[in-house]
Amino acid sequence: MYALEASERKYFSVIAFALTFNLVLLHWTSIYVGSLPWIILATGLTLFYLPLVAVKRLGISYFPVIFIVLEEIRNRFPFQGFGWARIAYSQADAPYAKIAAHGGAVALSAITVLIGFSIYHALQKNMKILILLPITLILIPLNVEVTGTTKALLVQGNVPQLGLDFNSRAKEVFNNHVEETKKALGEDEKVDFILWPENSVDVDPFRNTEVFETLNTFTTPLIVGAIVSRAKEILNTSILWTKGEQNVYVKQHLTPFGEYIPLRSLASKLSPLVDDVRDFSAGDGSKIFTIGAVKIAPIICYELLDDQILHDGAQSSNVLAVQTNSATFGDSPESAQQLQITRIRAIEHSRNVLSVSTTGYSAVIDYNGEVIQKTAMGTAEHLYAEVDLISSTSPRDRYGDWALVITLIWLLLVARGGYIYRR
Repeated sequence: MYALEASERKYFSVIAFALTFNLVLLHWTSIYVGSLPWIILATGLTLFYLPLVAVKRLGISYFPVIFIVLEEIRNRFPFQGFGWARIAYSQADAPYAKIAAHGGAVALSAITVLIGFSIYHALQKNMKILILLPITLILIPLNVEVTGTTKALLVQGNVPQLGLDFNSRAKEVFNNHVEETKKALGEDEKVDFILWPENSVDVDPFRNTEVFETLNTFTTPLIVGAIVSRAKEILNTSILWTKGEQNVYVKQHLTPFGEYIPLRSLASKLSPLVDDVRDFSAGDGSKIFTIGAVKIAPIICYELLDDQILHDGAQSSNVLAVQTNSATFGDSPESAQQLQITRIRAIEHSRNVLSVSTTGYSAVIDYNGEVIQKTAMGTAEHLYAEVDLISSTSPRDRYGDWALVITLIWLLLVARGGYIYRR
């Protein structure tokens, strides 16, 4: 009976921790759709923490490796994963954040968990050295190769109103960005390109003559986020727009339950809003926008969570452009959390990042993860960004998937060392 009660206590502790963590972190998902989807999401993610109860049987030293393995599973499964809760994304201001440039987000998560683990469970001296040895990576200077600079104009045009129907007056969203862009160019027109956010053009520019002609009035290359219809498909795109030519990138990693509905028949029973969502079609490859010496990898919102898309983009570009739309989450913490994720990605891939939102926060982030400029929330603003074009590859991108393998081997060595020490 006592063993059963002890087992139940372990499950309760894990569930209490995981559910509280996810409910607090993801409360912004309930802003306009109600509490039920938020609770279901948090509860579903909580189930992925239950294997932590195996720590008692294997030994406490196996906690870090089990925790990180579970985090990587959540980052990939189900529905292509939901990695928003990665521990790494909370560490943008940590003194050891640059570890991400060597081992990626997974290594940063791992060292963070191990630091907490070593504080909780004091080990003998040589084990502490093994645990903290990777921190010495931050002492290795990252000498990036700069091939030039570019000056960009980031435009945050704002929306008529926040909420799920932010684009009910889609043409007005477009007009907001046109007006803010003209205002900015009136101040300084010497920019290499202009960057608009996701959903800044929410009427198909290839079908709407007025929108098409307005975009053609800009003589500076313009990168816009647009909703495009193609046959029976609807696409979330980033378009490099120059007069007479348009280069289109289609978002590859769509947002489950936002841009498409998995298990639609079941989901419709849980929320009537499901019927309002038309499934988007995903793109089948990355694309680089070239403007002179500038090679820009467009990343659309939720794609920030996809390790492979970021890796591919960084390998072929010298600057990253993140286009996002936070209007559907109001003035919740979602945008601030996404900004932290973007900062870690900048470190991880040694790329300067231009991140622009319809409503904020828009920001210029350097390859060290520092926020150089940032807008406010819920305002129409613009930023001029002069950033270096970096051609060198971060160690993490050189290692590729080996970054994950090496991190897991390191965690297993720590776990094994702790096990031997207890024996």
